[in-house]
Amino acid sequence: MSVRTLPLVFINLGGEMLYILDQRLRAHNTSEDNSEKGVWSENDRKRVISDIVGTLFSQSFMDELLKPQQLYSHRTMKTVLTRLAHASIMRLSPASMDRLYELMIMAFKHQVFVCPRPKDLLLVSYNHMDSMRQLVRDTPAVENRVEETHRRILEVYSAFSEGELQLLRQTLLIFLQDLHVRVSLFLKMKIQNPNGRFALPASGPVPHRVDVPGTIRMFDCKGREVRRRPFPAGGSYSCSVRPGSFELHGPRRTRLGLNVYSMEHPEETQTSRAPPAEDNTPNLLAKEELNLLARLMGSMDAQMSPAKDASFRFNLFNTVEEEEEEEEAGPSCDWKRPAFGVINIQAVQDEETASELARIAGQFAENEENHNDNKGDDLLAMMDNL
Repeated sequence: MSVRTLPLVFINLGGEMLYILDQRLRAHNTSEDNSEKGVWSENDRKRVISDIVGTLFSQSFMDELLKPQQLYSHRTMKTVLTRLAHASIMRLSPASMDRLYELMIMAFKHQVFVCPRPKDLLLVSYNHMDSMRQLVRDTPAVENRVEETHRRILEVYSAFSEGELQLLRQTLLIFLQDLHVRVSLFLKMKIQNPNGRFALPASGPVPHRVDVPGTIRMFDCKGREVRRRPFPAGGSYSCSVRPGSFELHGPRRTRLGLNVYSMEHPEETQTSRAPPAEDNTPNLLAKEELNLLARLMGSMDAQMSPAKDASFRFNLFNTVEEEEEEEEAGPSCDWKRPAFGVINIQAVQDEETASELARIAGQFAENEENHNDNKGDDLLAMMDNL
């Protein structure tokens, strides 16, 4: 596992988040200035984008990210990015943040998949920083932070060997594996299949200095080639015509990490879970598990329901009804939302037993709140200070 993956993940996911927020805030703009109270204006959009970029590229935050460390879990990553999204006057509902994180992850996953070689992962990151620099070009102080971070990223990663870059790519693939959220925009562009997996072409030019697949070479003990044997490669490949197009500052930069949300498709940036494979195997313990759950839960739903958030709410996606249903269902134990319906189980219990179970469950909830990942605590505290 590479210990230098975290900065690239934050930069790329932060860039994708700003693409989506900028597109959504522009779609909600109904006032050119602050003349209408309670309505998002162009100045509000610029302030939100500037505050988020300024927090992401602050010196103290980047100093912490650039330290060699293991990659965070999805739960911790989503917590830090939620705090980053709330660094300004905007507040997102939990359901909107869940979908925003899914869009960010799937867009970044596709970009990792289409990189022909590990070094191109740096191009994706540089393109995201270039785009964020354009978003805050009216705020010179924030633009300078982006420029300084760009310089530091170049210093750190330009000295990486091919083996280190390959290890970085493998770490990213492990982080992104088993995530198959369907995005309507990707489905329409034919880059994603209905099952949530990306449709990658099996043809095209190979990276510079890479042989076209289709030949097996055999060597003797002295390293001399003694025999060749062709094999079907399963695609039509060709050598890259312009070697310079794959360098860090060549034309290849304009084709990786593009903002697909710049197109006017606000209604198509929706996500949905891929349908699970049908399993007809009977679960003999299902009845016992439900009975046990009924005995444990009792009538604690009313006592354990979370309080409503009084902060300003911004519906990032047009799914108000679904978001309200998810809030009523309560937070899940992981960042992934369940793909099944909610079953309310009621059991008749005496008042003393229900009260005791509620007290025990309250202790569990308190312990869960106090048990945060040590990895994300420093970054969250740093964001609060910023």
